[in-house]
Amino acid sequence: MAKTSLGTFLVDGQGRTLYLFEKDTGPNSACTGACASVWPPDTTTGTPHAGAGVNPALLGTAMRADHTMVVTYNGHPLYTYAADHKPGDTNGEGSKAFGAGWYVVAPNGNKIDND
Repeated sequence: MAKTSLGTFLVDGQGRTLYLFEKDTGPNSACTGACASVWPPDTTTGTPHAGAGVNPALLGTAMRADHTMVVTYNGHPLYTYAADHKPGDTNGEGSKAFGAGWYVVAPNGNKIDND
């Protein structure tokens, strides 16, 4: 977890902010190709582990079309953002890139909408 003026939100093991994409339907990722180069999916080859403040019951995985396994939280595939350069950056918050909104994820699994 990280905390900024947006509130408390999920980060990966390196402290990078994790986002959800409103165009995704359930655990199915709609971000592929050019989208995935700007918004890299948070992939894993094993079982993701919940850090402090993360509800392990909401943590899971889903298979992407490219056969990689993406980490999910509350059923949402998770992504990082290429323009976030240091831990805790939230430069992608509220972006409407690739046809829908991108938002940081609260501990309850919902988006934090700072629009």
